[in-house]
Amino acid sequence: MPFRTAGFHAFRNLKDADVDVDAERVFLVGENGQGKTNFLEALYYLCCGSSFRGLVDAFIPRAGESGFGLRALWSESVGGVAGGSRGEIPDETVSVSMENSAKEIRLNDKVLRDRKELVFHSPAVVFCHEDFAFAAGDPERRRFFFDQCSGMISLSYIESLRAYKRVLKQRNAALKEGVHELLEVLDPQFVRYGLELMEARRRIHGLFRTSFSELYERVSEFGEKVELEYSSSWPAQAGRDEVMDILAAKRDGEMLMGTTRSGPHRDRWNFSCGGSLFTDKASTGQLRLVSLVLRIVETRVYADYARSAAAGPKWPILLLDDVLLELDPGKRKRFLELLPGRGSGAQAFFTFLPGEPWTEYSGGDTIAYKVSDGGFTDKERL
Repeated sequence: MPFRTAGFHAFRNLKDADVDVDAERVFLVGENGQGKTNFLEALYYLCCGSSFRGLVDAFIPRAGESGFGLRALWSESVGGVAGGSRGEIPDETVSVSMENSAKEIRLNDKVLRDRKELVFHSPAVVFCHEDFAFAAGDPERRRFFFDQCSGMISLSYIESLRAYKRVLKQRNAALKEGVHELLEVLDPQFVRYGLELMEARRRIHGLFRTSFSELYERVSEFGEKVELEYSSSWPAQAGRDEVMDILAAKRDGEMLMGTTRSGPHRDRWNFSCGGSLFTDKASTGQLRLVSLVLRIVETRVYADYARSAAAGPKWPILLLDDVLLELDPGKRKRFLELLPGRGSGAQAFFTFLPGEPWTEYSGGDTIAYKVSDGGFTDKERL
């Protein structure tokens, strides 16, 4: 759901305040280190219950504080000028508080026991420099991205992934300790959850595959087809018995190595072009564009799911952290055309340096703030 207001207390360098964000696009303009990314991080936290920076919560409170607080109003529709009528649907509230490492998340004053409920209620997609690892980083980072995408549209995927990781940890411990009998108990569970993940990953691959190639070419004008490939560690159509046989055949080697050598934790996601790995020959700019297009497809996959399920928000909240700087003017224009358009019900937050031509990107109902020393001033509606 789109934000109407966002409030902060002792969150990084942000000044304690409630900020009006009731617009389709919100621009944060300021020099580096003033709090623009911290603002996006706070919004992401309100959507997902954690930071997109991968840091532990203890590092988030302002210096000298033992905790922090966040709060927001969500609305069914977005925009003070161009958005649709809210009708009789009341606003919703969300809050996050942490004090001495104890965290509490509330949705409409109800305490959430698991943050997956928050993620499913109002997801967010963040575009940031660290996304480069999805294109050029190690296989684990790409698995993380597609696990994240699958979790946005399926609570059962989150549950299967958690269960798989739990059994994998137990299985690795049994292998290191040489407890053969425990493997007999763990392997059926390991196979069950692993096959559930494989099925879901094949499904998300199907949702991404065509759109990714088309949208990458539309923005890059590269002239060659760049494809997304998914390679599972276990044979694609393997059933339970076949995978159990695979584990049995590998057991001696795994006991020797003390680790599990096959399963979804070793699946591969790759980008290919002309029969070879695209990452081996692509420029830094091309790889950065891969990560941006992945986020666009993620946004569209969620929107398609929301329409078909007739539940939840139509779009995730979009958080774009200085990503337009990485594109030349032509690609920047074509990339912006891929974002949800005016009146679609989507809400996007952008960060800009003062010298950028940010006024050209308003596209209608927009609020702009000057960001300095953690404060948000000079509010302007474009």
